[in-house]
Amino acid sequence: MFFQQTQNEQPADSPNEIDINPGMLMEKIDSWVDGFVKLLPNMVVAIIIIIIFYFLARLAKKLIYRASNKRDRENLGHMLGGLVKYITIAIGVMLAITTVLPSVKPGDLISGLGVSSVAIGFAFKDILQNWLAGLLILIRQPFEIDDQIVVNDFEGTVEKIETRATILKTYDGKRIVIPNSEIYTNSVKVNTAYEVIRSQYDIGVGYGDDMDEAIEVLKEAIKDIEGVEQEKGIEVLPWDLATSWVTLRVRWWTKSNRAIVVKTMTRVIPSIKKALDAAKIDMPYETQVHLFHDQTEDTDGDRENQREGWPANKDAKDNPKPKWKAEKEMDTVEKE
Repeated sequence: MFFQQTQNEQPADSPNEIDINPGMLMEKIDSWVDGFVKLLPNMVVAIIIIIIFYFLARLAKKLIYRASNKRDRENLGHMLGGLVKYITIAIGVMLAITTVLPSVKPGDLISGLGVSSVAIGFAFKDILQNWLAGLLILIRQPFEIDDQIVVNDFEGTVEKIETRATILKTYDGKRIVIPNSEIYTNSVKVNTAYEVIRSQYDIGVGYGDDMDEAIEVLKEAIKDIEGVEQEKGIEVLPWDLATSWVTLRVRWWTKSNRAIVVKTMTRVIPSIKKALDAAKIDMPYETQVHLFHDQTEDTDGDRENQREGWPANKDAKDNPKPKWKAEKEMDTVEKE
């Protein structure tokens, strides 16, 4: 009895000493190994689930890309395919976790994912905003790849629409990266939205020349130029009576591509100059007339002796009188 009691009694811990019980350590390790062995089938099933969902995600991405590519929406296919792929993989990982740990419920994962998504949304606000703007741009298609657009101070050809930004190539060969949110929230001018666009150029002809003749000369000058769309017609409109000339606005249509617009303009302007020179129609320089008054003449301010720049009103009795005449009349009144 005494021996059994002494065996059951455990020695008291000594202060300031590390007590190591090999038996307890081996027992703990054994419990871990037992738990791992019990979860091993679940882990195998979880790995199989992840593999299956991974290949399902790749298949879904490929199908979306093919469907989009058939509709000439390649960039949209890349973006939607990537989104569906990662969502599918995430669902597979959640199912794998619940398989390994049956105590974890899918609802708990979803609720935890919701809280995490809010935190991630605040942390990556700009990235998510640009991604969503890029998705809306690809769905609504205000412009397409190879379109020539103007955004704020940038103009060029659209090379690629990515998840974060749209890539432009300027006409002088530079690359511009514009965030999608900036494009979606600002005005965008799409120069190549339609097949043809109108160009114009203002010409000044002299007041002494026949305006109708000048209009006909200008129409004849550009009607056979390469690049000008004859079906849309050519217009020459009297546009302004300027200080030194009559402004005629010449308008014509070309293909909307920037290179064609510029090349056509460089053909139109020399043709206009040569045609007006051949018809002896003047294209005057700006003429200005400056009137200088020295303010010392006896007739200064006398409307009865009108000079240039003053309104003619010789017969009015209330015309202002020159200073010398007013002083003379004042002296006469004082003497009387």
